[in-house]
Amino acid sequence: METLTPASIALAAIWYAVFLFSITLHEAAHAWAALKLGDPTAYEGGQVSLNPLPHIQREPFGMVLVPVISLLISGWPLGWASAPYDPYWADRYPRRAAWMALAGPASNLLLVLFAAVTIRIGMVAGFFSAPDRITGLADSVASPLPGMPAALATVVSVLFSLNLILFLFNLLPLPPLDGAGALPLLTGDDLARRYRAFMMQPMMAMLGLVIAWNVFGSFFTPLHTLALNLLYPGAGYVRM
Repeated sequence: METLTPASIALAAIWYAVFLFSITLHEAAHAWAALKLGDPTAYEGGQVSLNPLPHIQREPFGMVLVPVISLLISGWPLGWASAPYDPYWADRYPRRAAWMALAGPASNLLLVLFAAVTIRIGMVAGFFSAPDRITGLADSVASPLPGMPAALATVVSVLFSLNLILFLFNLLPLPPLDGAGALPLLTGDDLARRYRAFMMQPMMAMLGLVIAWNVFGSFFTPLHTLALNLLYPGAGYVRM
C-alpha cells in the first residue's frame, strides 16, 4: 500500500476524478448510441447523462468501492461500469448493437485526442513541456512552471494515459469487452446472433477478463510510449 502524503492524496484525487468522468462518458456514449439506434433502455434509466450518479447507482462497487481500494493499494484506479440494453433489440439488430459497443471506446479516444491537443496548445503557450523521461502514467507532460500549471500538467497526463488504457483495453476482442461486441460488424446477421449467444455465456466473460488482464500489460507500455513519441516528435522515449 502506498504511503499517504498530501502529494499522494492529491494525485489519488486527480486519478479518481478523471476515472469517474471518463467512465461516465464511456457509458453515456453507449447509452446515447443505443438510443439513436433504437433502444431506449439506458435512456429510460437516466444514463444518457454526464451526471455520474445514475452510473454509480447502477455499479457502486465498480465505480466507487473498487476504484478507491485500488487507488489506496496501487496508486491508480481499477473499476468498471455498465449501461443496460435490451437483449432482444441486440439480437434483432446485431450490427446496431455492435456500433453501440464501439461508442464507448470511441469516447475515450476523443478524450485522448482532446488531451493531446491541450498539451500541444499548452506547449505553445509555455505552460507545458515534454518530460525528460517517462516513468509512469501521470508524467506524460511536464510543466516548466510551478503551482497551477504543474497541477494542470498532472491532470492532463492522467486524462491522456487513463483514456488510452480504456480505449485500448476495451477494444480487445474478448468478452465481455466492447471489442468482442463489435465483431458482428464483420459478419452476417445469422452468424452474429450465434456468436453473441456463445459469448454471452458467463464462463466466456470470466475467461475473457482473465486473458485480457494477463495480455494487456505486455503491449500497453510500448503503445503508450509510441503515443508519446508521436505527441513529442524527436523525443525518442524508450521504456523497458
